[in-house]
Amino acid sequence: MILYYLATCSTCARIMKELKVNKYNFQLQDIKTSPITATQLDAMKKLAGSYEALFSRVALKYRALGLNEMILTEKDYRKYILEEYTFLKRPVFIINNTIYIGNSPKNIHAVAEALKALK
Repeated sequence: MILYYLATCSTCARIMKELKVNKYNFQLQDIKTSPITATQLDAMKKLAGSYEALFSRVALKYRALGLNEMILTEKDYRKYILEEYTFLKRPVFIINNTIYIGNSPKNIHAVAEALKALK
């Protein structure tokens, strides 16, 4: 079980506390201090189906770099996520070969259910 998160993100911190992730055997990776590798990103993409699914359009740099004005390809999404940690939608949970991306209530509920099933 892996959790990719950002330690400075209050939303990630709230979700981690809410789900009591410290009770589980998660491999925790702060993507700012320990950037994701191409291999890790490719593994996430395999589970998610696309790099676009992992890409955050709410990152401040999305508009700052003018990416909102461009048509991005899968290759672009991969490149930007690897170059800048803020482009990874977070948190990303991988539990039993299932990936849960982002902080939507529906997604966090799905993570909670997956964790309950582990007990």
